[in-house]
Amino acid sequence: MPRRSYESLRSARWFAPDDLRSFGHRSRFMGAFSADLPCIFLPASPMLRGNWKGKTLGSGSDTWKYWDKRRAGKLSDAEWLEVEGGIARSHGTCMTMGTAATMMAITEAIGLALPGASSIPAPDASHPRMAAECGRRIVEMVWEDLAPAKLLTRESFENGIAVAMAMGCSTNAIIHLVAMARRAGCAVGLDDFDAASRKVPVIANIRPSGDTYLMEDFFYAGGLPALMARIRRHLHLGAATVNGRTVGENIARAEVYNDDVIRPLERPIYAEGALAVLRGNLAPGGAVIKPSACEPRFLRHSGPALVFDDYPSLKKATDDPGLDVTADHVLVLRNAGPQGGPGMPEWGMLPIPAKLVKQGVRDMLRLSDARMSGTSYGACMLHCAPEAYVGGPLALVKTGDRISIDVPARRIHLEVSDAELARRRAAWTPPAPRYERGYGWMFSRHILQADQGCDFDYLETSFGAPVREPDIF
Repeated sequence: MPRRSYESLRSARWFAPDDLRSFGHRSRFMGAFSADLPCIFLPASPMLRGNWKGKTLGSGSDTWKYWDKRRAGKLSDAEWLEVEGGIARSHGTCMTMGTAATMMAITEAIGLALPGASSIPAPDASHPRMAAECGRRIVEMVWEDLAPAKLLTRESFENGIAVAMAMGCSTNAIIHLVAMARRAGCAVGLDDFDAASRKVPVIANIRPSGDTYLMEDFFYAGGLPALMARIRRHLHLGAATVNGRTVGENIARAEVYNDDVIRPLERPIYAEGALAVLRGNLAPGGAVIKPSACEPRFLRHSGPALVFDDYPSLKKATDDPGLDVTADHVLVLRNAGPQGGPGMPEWGMLPIPAKLVKQGVRDMLRLSDARMSGTSYGACMLHCAPEAYVGGPLALVKTGDRISIDVPARRIHLEVSDAELARRRAAWTPPAPRYERGYGWMFSRHILQADQGCDFDYLETSFGAPVREPDIF
C-alpha cells in the first residue's frame, strides 16, 4: 500500500457528532482540511416530529412559543411539562430547520456527505444503512486519495450557501461556513451570503421560516436532493462530491413528492434567501438577520435603544413588570461576542419583556453581538461586528439612541452624529484583560471576529503546508 494511503487509512475521518449546534461539527472538518485527510460526514439526523394534544411540535421553535404563553399566564405548569414530554419523541437532532439540520444540509451540498444522507430521520431504518455505506465509502476514498484539497473548491461552498438560503437556514450557517471555507483555502464571506440571498428564495416550508412542516416531512417530500434539483440553476452542477460523482449526477433523478413542503420556485415561502447582511455605522463588519422568520413590519423600523451590558442584567430587566419599554424599542445586548462572551453564546434571541408578552407582543427588534439557536425566530440582528468588547461601535450605544434598519436596503444605522460618536469613542475604556496565561490568554489574542468565522488566525491555510503525521511505522 502506498505510504500516503496507509497514513490516510489510519487517520481518515468519519464524523458523527452528537450536537451540531455546537462548533464541534465544523471543527472536526476543519481539522481534516488542515491535515488534508480524506473525510466523510455521517449525519446524526433529525428526530421525529413532536406531538402535544394533537398539535405538531418543533424543537426549539415551539419551546420559545409555549414558554412565552407560560410567561403570559396562558399555559399552566402541568401543561408545560406535557409540552416538554411531547417535544422530543426520539433520538436525533432538532427536527426544525435549526443549526443541526442546516449544517447537515450544507455539508451534503458542498459534497462531503452521501446524497440524501442529511435528510433521513435518526430512527429510520435507512439511517444505519447509510452509516454502513459511509464506512465503506471512506475506505474507498483512502485508496483513491480523495482528500479535501482534491474535492473542495470555492464552487463547492457556493453550493452550500445557495442550499442554505433555500432551506431557510440557521443564522449560525454564516459563521460555520465562512470558517470551513477559509480553512479549506476557498474563502467566502458575508457578501457571498448576501448576494445569494438576493437570488435564491426560501422554498423549504419548515419551521421556523415555514409555518407547518418539520424535517421528517422534508424527508418524505424528497429530501435535500429534491430541493437541490429545484434550485439547480443556482448550483454549480459540476462540483465534485465524496461518492465520486458530481452534484449534477447526484440530483439528476431526484423528485419532489409534496409541493407544499418543498415549494416550486415561483411559489416560495420567502421571495429572497433566508438571511440578510446589514451594514452601517453601527455594524461596519456586518450584522445578520433572518427576515424569513420575523414579523414583516420590522423589515423597516426605527426605535429607541434599550441597552444592556450583560445577560443577567437583561434578564432581570425583562422580567420586571415595571420596565419602561414599548414594542417599538430596540433591545440591545453587548459584550456577548467571540471575546466578550467569551465564546459567543446563543443569547441573541433576547427575551421579549414580560410586560409586553402579557400584552400579546411576540416579536420586537433586537440587536446583539451574540449568536442564537437556529431554532430561534424573530427580528433578531446578530453577530454585530466588530463586537462591543473589542471596541466596535456597539460599545458606544446609549439607552435612548435611535436605531434604524432597512432590510431591503441592507442598512443599519445609529442615529447619532459622527462628532458625538467620536466623543464617545475617546471616552471608551477597554475592559481589563480576563486571562494572563493558558488557553484563555491564547484565545483572546487569536480568535477572529464573527464576520471572519471565529476561527483562530494562526490556523488559516493561507500560509504553511498541511500538517502531516510522522511516519512511525
